[in-house]
Amino acid sequence: MLAIRLPAAIETRLRTLAERTGRTKSYYAREAILRHIEDIEDAYLAASRLESPTRRWTLAQLEKRADQRRHRRR
Repeated sequence: MLAIRLPAAIETRLRTLAERTGRTKSYYAREAILRHIEDIEDAYLAASRLESPTRRWTLAQLEKRADQRRHRRR
């Protein structure tokens, strides 16, 4: 279970979207998280690597990992 506080304007938009589409606010909150969590994780990982670089990857290694992630999402 997750409880989040949203600015009033976002809460209104979310409620309106849910009402217009017949879905729940939770459905759209979950969709937003699932669509963006990987980008957020990548940003934090990149920032931490810049602060303390410990390992380097080749482009081929990065592409292989990206391909694996894409296949897992399907």
